[in-house]
Amino acid sequence: MSPLTPHSLPPTEKLARRAVFLDRDGTINVEKHFLHKTEDFEFIPGAPEAIKRLKDAGFLVFVVSNQSGVARGYFDENAVNQLHQHMQNELMQYGTSIDAFYFCPHHPEKGLGAFKLDCNCRKGKPGLLLQAAREHNLDLQHSFMVGDKMADIEAGAEAGCKSLLVLTGYGAKTALKPEAAAVEKCPDLGCAATLICDVLMGMDQL
Repeated sequence: MSPLTPHSLPPTEKLARRAVFLDRDGTINVEKHFLHKTEDFEFIPGAPEAIKRLKDAGFLVFVVSNQSGVARGYFDENAVNQLHQHMQNELMQYGTSIDAFYFCPHHPEKGLGAFKLDCNCRKGKPGLLLQAAREHNLDLQHSFMVGDKMADIEAGAEAGCKSLLVLTGYGAKTALKPEAAAVEKCPDLGCAATLICDVLMGMDQL
């Protein structure tokens, strides 16, 4: 994948409803095994401030997340929604919020009943991003995907977004994979937000 540069995008005034798609576990919050309890939720340091910076820069911010714990019967979709509401409540303390949450409850092999499905919404397929684009009139070519796994990078690329790998969560191990060699990498979400905003600032100066 080509590096992010101001010259890789057209001037800001031509952009329509830019977005940043964020993976959840390992990108925004500390990776915990099949996280679903609000009392176990913990932001990665700097993540709320990064989300606020992206919002202040004019981006819509969406969470796109694989939640195969639903498919496996470990918890239900209501638990996921409750956790997302908890996240919103916590972000309000930083003066920011997520515009919408999208998650995949399926797994092609480990799923139970109707949740055993080879779907298009499980990252690295782009279904969640495409759904958000339809519902919010997004310009995917001038949007970004940030996550800690190759599935996140692949989903972003399939949707036509610029993708960045953060080295939090599984990111450090992911970065060692041969297929990650050409992927833009950032230490954490805060650094990713800085890079994305710097691209926009560079565009404004063209």
